[in-house]
Amino acid sequence: MTLIALSIGSNLGKREENINKAIKMLSERGVIVQEVSSFYETEPWGYKDQPAFINIAVKAKTSLSPQKLLDVVKSIELKLGREKNFKWGPRLIDIDIIFYNDLIIDNDEIKIPHPLMQEREFVLKPLVEIMPHMVHPLFQRNIETLLNEFKGGIEIGKNNKHQD
Repeated sequence: MTLIALSIGSNLGKREENINKAIKMLSERGVIVQEVSSFYETEPWGYKDQPAFINIAVKAKTSLSPQKLLDVVKSIELKLGREKNFKWGPRLIDIDIIFYNDLIIDNDEIKIPHPLMQEREFVLKPLVEIMPHMVHPLFQRNIETLLNEFKGGIEIGKNNKHQD
């Protein structure tokens, strides 16, 4: 089993419900969820003229290959109603693979670790809550250090914990 970290966000519809459904569906498809961060309400990143997001991080284990995990993630997004609109636009659900243990993959279809995670406080803040000592395989710094080094940011407010 491989340790993974996922980032899940939603800014349309019943945001918390969308995220909880995604977590449940991951659990039904070969992802053993170990820990879920608090929910964080965040301003949009990239494209600003849209509703606020709810973002979380998930610590899990899986025996799925990175490609199969990506396939599972994309199928869950589609099943929950995600539509491709435009880059950084609003979405019912967004699931990103942040880490697949210490593996580094960089090809046209999959990039692990997530290439923008260190620029996104809405990824780092939930992640530091559940995996503060996870070391980024490219930067060789843990999540806590990356968050402490983070410059700038968007408004982030901590909400409730995940509900089973």
